[in-house]
Parts: sequence; structure tokens; C-alpha cells
Amino acid sequence: MIIFRDVSKIYTIGDTQVKALDHANMHIKKGEFVSIIGPSGSGKSTLMNIVGCLDLATSGQYLLDGQPIEEYSEQELARIRNRKIGFIFQDFNLLPKLSAFENVELPLIYQRMSKSRRRERVEEALNSVGLWNRRDHKPTELSGGQQQRVAIARALVTHPSLFLADEPTGNLDQRTGHELIDLFHKLHEEGNTIVLITHDGHVASEAARSIKILDGHVEDILDRSQINDIV
Repeated sequence: MIIFRDVSKIYTIGDTQVKALDHANMHIKKGEFVSIIGPSGSGKSTLMNIVGCLDLATSGQYLLDGQPIEEYSEQELARIRNRKIGFIFQDFNLLPKLSAFENVELPLIYQRMSKSRRRERVEEALNSVGLWNRRDHKPTELSGGQQQRVAIARALVTHPSLFLADEPTGNLDQRTGHELIDLFHKLHEEGNTIVLITHDGHVASEAARSIKILDGHVEDILDRSQINDIV
């Protein structure tokens, strides 16, 4: 599903060039639950942005479902982000003036889906995270764990083929974080592809396979007992 071939990303800051990704090679198959682990500044955010089609590599090739990303137009990339990828962020990224229902509904409005169909999809998504009874509550009326579940429902509602989660437990207490990981396992058991980006070794070890990133270099972790040594 996801293939990186010698992917590099270079940022120019003044007279300095920073290589955020350095000839990265990676593959993630459809239906896998993979964690990508590395310390702050290792290149995790850059990798996530490229996988999520939010940014393009400086060199190398990224294939998503067999198609080189650079061959897509901006309009096609926007369509991929809206329909194929479900984003889950550490800071939830919920709109504060909208209810849980309206936050989850928003991607479907962009798809120009009918109102009746949108309601069916939103109900299905909120039920799957156990929050249909909180559909009329705004983010400030929800706990951190509930806000993250709304964010997951928003990712679920478009029926994406890939879930991309960036430090999803970072703002949650330990118990709520465990509940969230259980939800990811449930999504994985249902056949979804999940890429979980984290600096937390315990969270990373929940995935079926882990990939480490350090100073822009990417490689599989063959000995999972070494996960906690990375960060």
C-alpha cells in the first residue's frame, strides 16, 4: 500500500540545508498495523506529512496503492486526503464552535454527500467509538479522551483505506491512552491499515510491526525488545 524508494526531504533554512529524510526506504502492506517510532527531531513529522500527501519529497519516490504521488494533481491529492486517508492528530484538531456531530460530519460535506446519507455515516462513526449519546456536545464539553474519540470518528466517517495517527495518545492520561490503543486494535481487526507515529516505546510495541526513524534514516525494527532503547 505504501512504498518509499530512497525518499529524501531537504529544507532550506537561510544558508543551511536540513535533511529531514535521508534516502528513506519503507513498505507497509494493506491491512497492517505499523508503528513508526523515533525521538523528537528524528523526522517523524516530515515522514507523516509525506505519507499523508500533505507534502512532497525532494527526491525519491512515494507510491500509494501502486501510484507515484508526484503524478497526482493538487486536486487529486486533496481528494486522496479527504477520501483515502483518515488523519488522527495529537491535538485533536476539532472545531470548537461545532458539536461532535458537526465535527464528524464536516469531511462528508466536502464530499457533497446528501444530508440523509451524512447522518447515517456520522451515527455509524460515533457509535463505533461509543459517543453517539454525546453528539450534541462541543469539544469544551468533552474530556480529552472523548475529544480524541470524536477525532477518530471523523477519520472513520469517510471509510478511508489508511489511518494515519500522529502521537494520538500524547495528550491523554495513561488509562485513556490504553482505551485508545484498544480502539486501534479493534480497527485493525476489522481490516484497516493503521500507521501510528509515536515517540513512546510502549505505544509503539502495541503495533504488529515497528519501524524506527533516526536522523532521517528509516529501517525496520527486527528485535522488538529494542524499541524502548530508541527514544
